[in-house]
This record gives sequence, C-alpha cells and structure tokens, in this order.
Amino acid sequence: MSNRTGTPVHWSFWVIAAFALIWNGLGSVNFIVQMNPEMVESFRDAEKAIITGRPIWATAGFAVGVFGGAVGALLLFLKKAIAYQVFVASLVGIVVTMVHTTLVAAGPTVFGLVGIFIMILLPAIVALFLIWYARYAIRNGWVV
Repeated sequence: MSNRTGTPVHWSFWVIAAFALIWNGLGSVNFIVQMNPEMVESFRDAEKAIITGRPIWATAGFAVGVFGGAVGALLLFLKKAIAYQVFVASLVGIVVTMVHTTLVAAGPTVFGLVGIFIMILLPAIVALFLIWYARYAIRNGWVV
C-alpha cells in the first residue's frame, strides 16, 4: 500500500499498528473484567478496594483510555489520520485514571515500584508513543 505521494508505508507501521491494537484490546478486556463483580472478587484486597471504590469520573476515564486507545489503534491500522486525536483523548482518560489510582485510591506504597510502572506509567508511556507515532505517520503521508 502506498500514500498520496507514492511512498510505500514502512513495514514498521504495520507492526506498531498491530501492537497498538493488541495492547489496547487487552486494556479493553481488562475494563470489561473489572466491571464484572464476580471477577473482581478474585482480585487482591488492594486491587478490589480500588475497583469497588472507583467513582464514576475515574471509571469514565478508564473507559475513555482503553476504548479510545482501541479505536485509535483500529483507525491507525486503517490509515485514518483521526487516530491522532483519538489517541490524545485516550491519554486524557489514562491521566484521569492515574490521578484516581495514585492519589485517591491507593497511593504508591500499595503496589511497589514495579506495580506502579506496569499499572500506571506504562499505559501513559505507550499512549504518548502512539500519539507521537500517529503524528509521524501523518507527516509521512502514511495515513490520511
């Protein structure tokens, strides 16, 4: 496939788009699991407390973060430039969720450094990368 100017899309575009779709798809599955009270009962007490005590604004942020990321990844895969804006909205949702999880719900001592990195920082890092990459793909004419 090629863009408007005839330059072929770099092979890494498809790898990154597939990674984004898988990553955000798993995040969407995580959201669905956390909305199931029976599944939440099997979680550790600290995780259970965060999920059951999560206010609607934090749940909405979580939903926007993961489902926005999945839609953005699908749009990137389909080579649509609007993926950039959807990834930005996803990052906003992630930040809202991060605020609740770190400041309101648990604080940094419950999860330890590895847990904080995996559950809080890594999603934001991936979202920032996908925003940058979507913009890069737009500049290269790979998405329109």
